[in-house]
Amino acid sequence: MATYRSIVGHKINKVSSDPAEPLTGQMWYNSTTGTLRALGIVEAWTSGSVQMIFREGGSAVMGTTTAGLLCGGSSPSAPYTNQTEEYNGLGWSAGGNLGTGRSAYGGAGTQTAGLTAGGYTGSNVTVSESYNGTSWSEGPDINTARRASGTCGTQTAGLLVGGYTTTAVTTVEEYDGSSWATVNSAPQGNYSAGMAGIQTSAIQIAGATNPGQACFEYDGTNWSTGGSLTTGRSQGGYSGTTQDLAMAISGETPPGPKTTNCEQYNGTSWSETVNVSTAGNPSGNSPSGSTSTAFFSSGQSRPLATEEYNKSTTAITAGAWAAGGALPTGVYDNAGAGTQNAGLSFGGDTAPDGKTTSTFEYDGSSWTAGGALNTGRRELGGFGLQTAAVAACGGNYPASQLTEEYNGSSWTAGNTTSVARTMMGAAGVESAGIVCGGNPGTITTTEEYDGTNWSSGGALPVGKQSNDAFGNTTNAIRNVGGNTAPANYVSTSESYDGTNWTSGPTMTYGADRLTATGSSTSGLVFSGRISGTATTSSQYFNGTSFVTSPSLGTARNGAAASGKGETSNASSFVAGGYPGRLTTTEEFTGETTAANITNFSTS
Repeated sequence: MATYRSIVGHKINKVSSDPAEPLTGQMWYNSTTGTLRALGIVEAWTSGSVQMIFREGGSAVMGTTTAGLLCGGSSPSAPYTNQTEEYNGLGWSAGGNLGTGRSAYGGAGTQTAGLTAGGYTGSNVTVSESYNGTSWSEGPDINTARRASGTCGTQTAGLLVGGYTTTAVTTVEEYDGSSWATVNSAPQGNYSAGMAGIQTSAIQIAGATNPGQACFEYDGTNWSTGGSLTTGRSQGGYSGTTQDLAMAISGETPPGPKTTNCEQYNGTSWSETVNVSTAGNPSGNSPSGSTSTAFFSSGQSRPLATEEYNKSTTAITAGAWAAGGALPTGVYDNAGAGTQNAGLSFGGDTAPDGKTTSTFEYDGSSWTAGGALNTGRRELGGFGLQTAAVAACGGNYPASQLTEEYNGSSWTAGNTTSVARTMMGAAGVESAGIVCGGNPGTITTTEEYDGTNWSSGGALPVGKQSNDAFGNTTNAIRNVGGNTAPANYVSTSESYDGTNWTSGPTMTYGADRLTATGSSTSGLVFSGRISGTATTSSQYFNGTSFVTSPSLGTARNGAAASGKGETSNASSFVAGGYPGRLTTTEEFTGETTAANITNFSTS
């Protein structure tokens, strides 16, 4: 596939309007908007919630990243289990049991319209079953008993290819929702191969026939040779809704080593894409999604593991920080709320050990005095909007449990938190906010605010202080950075679903006293201390992973920011901070949605 670079070289065109159909990799400068833009690709595997029971390879997996189905296989408690699990993108739950527990079989369809066929129960079987989202029902038998076949298609238009009887077979069967019919054989006997696509446009991928690279395409009647894989494999995971949008995921390379390699097919040839985190045999030989979204779960040497793949092609706008209006008074360890054009900075330290009550309001250009806090304090948490903000906890040794609410002109005392804390993560809106972690020590507790009362939430996996958080509701919060002990600056992140915290992707840099804004799928993390030194660094969270974002003009830590309660990070500010007591404000414009595109060679 041609790229823009291969067509026109390295020069970046200056245009008055964005191209109607830019190519992947194309960059341009829009002179009308004053923005540098590009079309880029984001792709990554991330860890998902683990399944309920351990299953070796040979279970069937089908569906999508937000509506998946995992069934059968073998487990320590059942050599041929009948257990089914359903995946919603956040976690696994029990589904209806198979009528016949078995392993080494494939599946097709969706979470609410699934299909399984064949398999092994000590001997090869002819069983097929259909799933309606609640329970399995037995369907007509396949014509040839076998195991380790490849399966794709839908519940009413399925395709079963190859497999093992006493040897590798070429037998192919089609299902119309009522019966199985034997059709034209595959070109070579194969088992533990993958399938992707639909009944009239499918591809058989790799398998146990050495060297495990051969692929064959099916048009609903006839077979033809397709492009060969770069890395041969069997017992892999496979995905794809059409023949020319297929993916081969991990698996076992002849004569046995497992691989992290993943490849994508464009209808002609395979190309390597981002690898999974750990080599193994994913469950089943079944399609699960497309080349844009996919998942696989567990398998031999991969106990209790789920990984999700996301790929997006998106227009990237190069973000940038620009100078904003200066604060009337230098301050650090202040808190922020609101938006870039209607923001707040409140509390903090304005003199040696000075715990200020000052509140300043920002209109996108300048700061003016607002209503004073009832209790001056530093290292407090803030969230909400300029006319509906919350100031939580903080102090100056000892930590406090104080809560105050701002209505756009004055602060009023609210109900106290259960735990006194400073230097905590805070995010959300006035009626759905959260604080987590903090000092003294490294706190694990979380508290949720409903606009009136605080209640206990799920505990962080690891206690942190000097962390921060972003997100606009209590069930969509991401906690980032901080330290777990003096001088231990962490790059970990955690996501909150309203009940539990789960570990998320690693940030591009580890820091404490950092600042975060935006939503759980479009966040911006910036400033802070790296190894005790203030930084200008910034990073963007695209809902899947952290990537480098444009740097601040001024290194700082312990600063206030807008974007608490916002749905994106496209218009955030940062104000104040340390070293010293800064008055400077910086505004973020644009949104980096995929990659850092601020650094170009002078050529």
